[in-house]
Amino acid sequence: MANSKPKVLLVCNQGIHDAYIAPVDVQRLNNFATWEWFPCKDGSSLDDAQTEKILEAISDIDGLVVSYGSPMISSEIMDAALNLKIIGELEDDRFASRIDLEAAWKRGICTVDTTNGSSYPVAEWALALILISLRNAGAQFRRIVAGRTTRDPDAFRYAGGLLSGKRVGLIGCGHMGRRLIKYLHPFETEIWVYDPYLPREMAEALGFLQTSLENVLSKCQVIVCLAPLTPKTRGMIGSHELNLIPSGRVLVNVSRGAIIDSEALVERLKRGDIIAGLDVFDPEPIPPDNEIIHLPNVFLTPHFAYFTGNQYRESFELMVDELDRFFHGHQTFFDLTPRSLANRQGIDPD
Repeated sequence: MANSKPKVLLVCNQGIHDAYIAPVDVQRLNNFATWEWFPCKDGSSLDDAQTEKILEAISDIDGLVVSYGSPMISSEIMDAALNLKIIGELEDDRFASRIDLEAAWKRGICTVDTTNGSSYPVAEWALALILISLRNAGAQFRRIVAGRTTRDPDAFRYAGGLLSGKRVGLIGCGHMGRRLIKYLHPFETEIWVYDPYLPREMAEALGFLQTSLENVLSKCQVIVCLAPLTPKTRGMIGSHELNLIPSGRVLVNVSRGAIIDSEALVERLKRGDIIAGLDVFDPEPIPPDNEIIHLPNVFLTPHFAYFTGNQYRESFELMVDELDRFFHGHQTFFDLTPRSLANRQGIDPD
């Protein structure tokens, strides 16, 4: 790193600034960089005066962090920032929609985001739903709420019991999937993965078997959906796919509800021979008259796997980590690449 500290500009609205920026991480950032905040109200479009201001603000920066309120970081903006070396997306489910990635890559600018931030809480909740579903604990809880406080032996009829030694199938193995694999290791599980975007060498490195969607659904005792919602994955699991799941299996979804056809899912669950743990559903919020609410073999949560009470500040902490690595000459961890972009857009990988 040069003698003078690199300059970092944060472009976002007041709400993001207040929710994401913690004093402890500001201090860490100050240790290796100087930084300023460029406040925006609505980044969807800028008038001439606003455009002139942001072009002036970025003229000598080395790093740019964007979030809600930021305009699209276009080639025009990049050309005005002659020293720009890294751009980061702070809001961790935006998938860099505020960055012209092709333009950044053409200019040799490193691009990162904090989507990985959700991998910690979501993978933890996925593990929790697996354990809850293997005991069909949702049925036991419903029984207690109804005033019957003894165990229901019938609730165990199709429950899988122990997680230890089970074959777990992951549909999608991005940040959340790879985090979940780490959490599963102590249970000595066998892990199968369906994800057409994964480099083949990752299977050996992380110790799983890369296979087809059909194999995951038909041959795994626990099935976890972790795929992103794209035009290609919407409705990917329909009636045909759900009917591949044998009796006594567990299905967990912590990704997006629309990946699984909701009507087909309800019909499959009404047979009563598989258990589901669902943090997501389509539509959301779940209509109060939807049959899935009353099924005894389903445990539902209201799409809250990501929320920890401190999730926004955790995202800024991760971004400071990436900037620290980059400006000290180390490899960043969570680069946006053509392969990751293809995954998020639902197009075939190269």
